[in-house]
Amino acid sequence: MGTPDFAVATLKTLVENNHNIVGVITAPDKPAGRGRKLNESAVKKYATAQNLTVLQPTNLKNEDFLKTLKALHANLQIVVAFRMLPKVVWQMPEYGTFNLHASLLPNYRGAAPINWAIINGEIKTGVSTFFIDEKIDTGEMILQEEIDIDANENAGSLHDKLMNHGKQLVLNTVSLIETGNVQTTPQTETTNIKTAYKLNKENCKINWSDSIHHIYNIIRGLSPYPAAWCTLINGNDELAIKIYKAKKEEIAHSIEVGSIIPTNKRLKVAVTNGYIIIEEIKLPGKKMMDAKSLLNGYTFETNAKVL
Repeated sequence: MGTPDFAVATLKTLVENNHNIVGVITAPDKPAGRGRKLNESAVKKYATAQNLTVLQPTNLKNEDFLKTLKALHANLQIVVAFRMLPKVVWQMPEYGTFNLHASLLPNYRGAAPINWAIINGEIKTGVSTFFIDEKIDTGEMILQEEIDIDANENAGSLHDKLMNHGKQLVLNTVSLIETGNVQTTPQTETTNIKTAYKLNKENCKINWSDSIHHIYNIIRGLSPYPAAWCTLINGNDELAIKIYKAKKEEIAHSIEVGSIIPTNKRLKVAVTNGYIIIEEIKLPGKKMMDAKSLLNGYTFETNAKVL
């Protein structure tokens, strides 16, 4: 059960290691683009190419879906980047249902663990497998692997690292279940567990009054998707812009926070204790471009700033 590319890697690994995939459950096709053409999930595309049975329920409690799912006679269900399952679904197989999660549980339960680990300046994260229970990402742990987060890593590169480590962790988990050697550990509940909140417009907005380190982390933690954004005030223009890549320069200055300094083909924003140097940016209606290309065709007023 899965939908995005992150889940494809696991499915592909299971297929290539000769596990019998009796069915693949993924999200329904969705209209996308200007033509509103139906777009298939990455998992569906791969599963179809492998001639696997694909189910795309809109309602996981629908009687027809449950009947079809039961008829597959799966003895184990594996969930990777899907949605919350009702009890009638996760209790169905003989050996239960386990989930692959891209964090070191119990930290970063929730929808966006990869992004929040970087946004919060973590230097380590990992992948975890656990048996699903009634709550979100709280079930008993099976396996866990820790990996380092590089100082300048973005969410895209960390996604790929975790995807590759995760597919192997799933394979190892299946092997333990298959041989009857699986042992589980309850997750430790503490008061300071960090949460991977769902990303939205509000928590993806840059606050230029934050520390230089947090601003840098939110930019790389949201790149390449959905991207950190802010409002550009340039003369009479008020534009919502996205920033995909930046560097930080720690240096004392007396320039007002948020001021834009376009100089020497570089685009800098004054922040507390330094500057954020914008390297890749997107203006409304335009393609993403590097700062040098933007400066070749766009003029910043002397009092331009970001909010």
